[in-house]
Amino acid sequence: MIEHKTFANGFRYIEISNNAAHAKIALQGGHLFHFEAVNQPPLLWLSKTSFLETGKAIRGGVPICWPWFGKHPTDNTLPQHGFARNSDWHLLTAEDIDAHTTKVVLQLQYSVESLKIWPHAFELLLAITVGEHLSMALTTRNCDNQEFTITAALHSYFAVEDISTVSVSGFADTSYLDTVTGEEHIQQGIITIDQEVDRIYRQVAYPVSLHDQRRAVDIDASGSTSAVVWNPWVEKCHAMADMEDDSYKTMLCIETTNALEDGRRLSPGQEHTLTSDISCSGIVMGRVIL
Repeated sequence: MIEHKTFANGFRYIEISNNAAHAKIALQGGHLFHFEAVNQPPLLWLSKTSFLETGKAIRGGVPICWPWFGKHPTDNTLPQHGFARNSDWHLLTAEDIDAHTTKVVLQLQYSVESLKIWPHAFELLLAITVGEHLSMALTTRNCDNQEFTITAALHSYFAVEDISTVSVSGFADTSYLDTVTGEEHIQQGIITIDQEVDRIYRQVAYPVSLHDQRRAVDIDASGSTSAVVWNPWVEKCHAMADMEDDSYKTMLCIETTNALEDGRRLSPGQEHTLTSDISCSGIVMGRVIL
């Protein structure tokens, strides 16, 4: 079932319910801000103090970072992570494929406003499939008469029980840029979190996995050879108005990206699709849920 809903403040979203899962997607930003499989706790973390208001980015879920990831490469006055996450998207199609699977496709196209920020004609399509696992596919189409380059991310915030018990596998022997220190490193073994972490991994061999007390989450991808692992830790968490002081304990971002050298140059008429497929197994009431 697909329902169009609106909060009291006028913020519009789509609610999806089927026999496998429940999800909520904001039309602003094409932003998936809730996904919960049947008999499992929410997969995605959403800040309790996040803004669900027109014109303000949502802290949590899966923000769409596009057409640049992080700061604009030449102009720091432009919005962090691009403009797609604060733009109004159009629901193109919505379909219950079967009792356990629902697919929606949202569209963002260039406009007079977007051309002032980024002078290129484009079409952006986001396909979200809600079912026994979660699938997202972000397709960029170059509708311009000249080539352009994008960086992007499916900036997934995962809910965890306790960050001190979390580990992430699949990155061993992979090089990364530590953006906290500016240093380059090679990952040794699994990732654990006991301080601020903000790393861009290169030449990632997906899938990668997040291991928590209550479940394991597998993240596969295509159209990507990079990934970001991020936790703001204590000081940055305190500094963010849309995060509670202890929020860092219950979240970890593992982002499917086109970052650094993984940015994509598209010729006129060319397209690129970045996908993230997420599945998990969890323990509920003493049972293993696959």
